[in-house]
Amino acid sequence: MSRSAEKVPEDMKSAEGAPRHPSAAEQQWVEQIPTPTLAKAPERPIGADTGVNRNPDGTARFTTISGVPVDRLYTPADLPADWDQHVDRYVGQPGQPPYTRGIHATGYRGKLWTMRQFSGFATPEETNQRYKYLLENGGNGLSVAFDLPTLMGYDSDHANSEGEVGKCGVAIDSLEDMEILFSGIDLEKTTVSMTINSPASVLWAMYLVVAEQQGADWKKISGTLQNDILKEYIAQKEYIYPPAPSMRLVIDTFEFGALFTPRFNPISISGYHIREAGATALQELAFTIYDGVEYVEWALRRGLNIDDFAPRLSFFFNSHNDFFEEIAKFRASRKIWYRLMTERFHAKQARSQLMRFHTQTAGVSLTAQQPRNNIARVAIQALAAVLGGTQSLHTDSYDEALALPTEEAARIALRTQQILAYESGVAQTVDPLGGSYFVENLTLKMEQGAFDYFDKLDAMGGMVRAIEQGFPQKELAESSYQYQRAVETKEKIIVGVNDFVVEETSPQILYIGESVRESQTAKLKRLRARRSNDDVARCLSALRRAAAQEPQATPGKISGANTMPYILDCVRVYATVGEICEALRDVYGTYEESSWT
Repeated sequence: MSRSAEKVPEDMKSAEGAPRHPSAAEQQWVEQIPTPTLAKAPERPIGADTGVNRNPDGTARFTTISGVPVDRLYTPADLPADWDQHVDRYVGQPGQPPYTRGIHATGYRGKLWTMRQFSGFATPEETNQRYKYLLENGGNGLSVAFDLPTLMGYDSDHANSEGEVGKCGVAIDSLEDMEILFSGIDLEKTTVSMTINSPASVLWAMYLVVAEQQGADWKKISGTLQNDILKEYIAQKEYIYPPAPSMRLVIDTFEFGALFTPRFNPISISGYHIREAGATALQELAFTIYDGVEYVEWALRRGLNIDDFAPRLSFFFNSHNDFFEEIAKFRASRKIWYRLMTERFHAKQARSQLMRFHTQTAGVSLTAQQPRNNIARVAIQALAAVLGGTQSLHTDSYDEALALPTEEAARIALRTQQILAYESGVAQTVDPLGGSYFVENLTLKMEQGAFDYFDKLDAMGGMVRAIEQGFPQKELAESSYQYQRAVETKEKIIVGVNDFVVEETSPQILYIGESVRESQTAKLKRLRARRSNDDVARCLSALRRAAAQEPQATPGKISGANTMPYILDCVRVYATVGEICEALRDVYGTYEESSWT
């Protein structure tokens, strides 16, 4: 079975530093333009004219934000010669394979995307109030941001937590905090996404127990657990354990979720943080989807059936500033995943073949200089996500380059989505840019480029092996360097940063003080005094024993060594995040990235 993409015709490719050979139709168009017109209006230079952004013939070399050359004109000659005869194979129709035009036949005419605003700060009490504020203002999904100690599996009173408690998200130490976080919020009716990775199964267990306490049916609750440890090794670096046991914990959630929480996504395979670390649009697409390939391979080796877990795999992409490149990326992602699931993994169920994804606007694009300009950036990025067919969307607040969002900034971010949904008209038709010569050309190139990366990663033995060799890390480092160089030489213009600079007063920001750590530490002290510490020790010991065993899948039943039931037992007796993660550290150890060249 061939894993390569449908090949992009040679005359569609643009070599680095040189324009492609124009088609006969395009050449004829150029020849019809009066010479004085071209002489009076030559193509403008891009940013500072250093020579890097010029073609060999001296004309301006326009590129996407990722450095992909963009031609002056796109015509039918920029699509495969058999495009008209095989358009169903290349793009299909909405709701039909290969899903380039969307996974739902009615698009947003049937159901708008979920407006899921990412939020979390300080104590669970304060974040609970922010969630209620967002829901009252028209948000219809929640997304939990956790603080750094929680992300790294430490309690708020641990020495390593000092100075970070509640700063970049909400502090969650125990089931008690999760109970407070969702107090007054019906979890059977509210979809919840949780951005947590190394301790993902611990926080998910806490969420499930709170739902249980509310009387919610686990089979009806819906939401998403990020739980994507591979992108941590590639980009964000918030890992605890070595790759192999980390992957084992992820697959435990796949197995548990397929049996007990059929509407909840146990993973959100995330390109967002890969892009934030400096990846190009293509690298984000390729590494994210191949991470998905790696998770599927590990689940199959466990003995799970592809159609039991694949319908609940979800993805999470970044939406950056280059409008058409982002739309092409989203459109290509669905076709690539369909081809992988059908040709590589032979999934039979239609739902297994669908690429479902959440999108967040690009935090890395936000500027501390002239921060209100970020409102326009976010609107453009959100529009690209919607035209690309996202299932849910978070719009960044304009002040996030300075601090966590204020209430006002968070409301403006939500209103941006509502204006797109109800005033812009973009939700009235499905894939409105489908058929654009430029967009279809970019989409095909994205597909081809992704499969080229897949071939390299396959040859390395998969993503875990590639990470150990430092391949994706080096790719990101190089692309990040090239982009930063272009900004510093003004080949790429960032409005308000390297051009159009003015002095401006910073807006009022949200400040999180050390009182959060004091509050959480006092709460932990009271918790440890009133709970049964004997029960905690017993449950943690059972978890260590299960984690040390090799799980074996049994169709229709949970593996005896699956860690999720044992983590749930720990949570129910109010063991803390730090205690549970420390028990797993006892078994798995910790990971330090080796140097690579």
